[in-house]
Amino acid sequence: MYNIGIDLGGTNIAAALVDEEGSIIRQASVPTLRERDYKEIVKDMAMLALKVIDDEGLKREDVHSVGIGSPGTPDTENGLIVYANNLKFNNTPIREEFVKHFDIPVYIENDANAAAYGEFIAGVGRKYDDFVAVTLGTGVGGGVIIHDKILTGSYHGGAELGHMVIDLNGTLCTCGRRGCWEEFSSATALIREAKKAAIAHPDSKLNDLVGGDVEAMNAKIPFDAAQAGDTVAQEVITWYIDHLAIGLVNVINIFQPQAIALGGGVSAQKENLIKPLKEKVVSEIYGGADALKTELLICELGNDAGIIGAAMLYKLYDK
Repeated sequence: MYNIGIDLGGTNIAAALVDEEGSIIRQASVPTLRERDYKEIVKDMAMLALKVIDDEGLKREDVHSVGIGSPGTPDTENGLIVYANNLKFNNTPIREEFVKHFDIPVYIENDANAAAYGEFIAGVGRKYDDFVAVTLGTGVGGGVIIHDKILTGSYHGGAELGHMVIDLNGTLCTCGRRGCWEEFSSATALIREAKKAAIAHPDSKLNDLVGGDVEAMNAKIPFDAAQAGDTVAQEVITWYIDHLAIGLVNVINIFQPQAIALGGGVSAQKENLIKPLKEKVVSEIYGGADALKTELLICELGNDAGIIGAAMLYKLYDK
């Protein structure tokens, strides 16, 4: 049996044919062109789903379901996207429109939740029952799995981990509040602070690694500079780790998951990230080292997590 996962992003729409083990068999994508009417975007999603079926030489009957991971707040029961500002969705009937082009069971979930579910089903979270995935990218995304179920809250918008406030007087977030976790722990935040440090300290290795152009800064460079012994970069990384740890301790205190896995671009640092982060979490958590039961891990599936998780959504509803 096959299922199709669709990752609806602000830039691209990707669809993949996925087998029962969560392996991608065939994949295709098109630009989202998000300024268009939602009906055109949904039609493209349906056409992509049909394309990966046809390209693999399968019949429509060989596919059990389609799952869609979308930005914003989904109404999973009614197949709506309640709100997604980047796509201008507002109570948008995604499922109803999709089945006009491809009549098949359609499941919808928030994209961060879909990515967490992908890691839970087919990635680093597969041996756990209670699992959290945190994505450190443009923002901070989160997905919480409790007793094999995605935690969404009563109104489908729960587990927005990146928007818990960790500093009342912190920088202004895109959500309109100040001091959200993603303002300190996203790749965007790390790059912002590294740029500021490079400008303030022209002799720092940060400037060498960007060739004197701070606009070329990325999330890897401050780690590279710190590893090379640059004290300015080390201060940036310490600042970043400290704030990332605050949020993770909050997550652990609230959910007590068996494991938290970090994904997104910053997670490519692996042990350079996990080792100092775990030390800081231990120092912050109530009870110290003996109280830390939650494992800190790195996600395995990379950019495929969301599309695999979307394809596997049927497991939550086919009972």
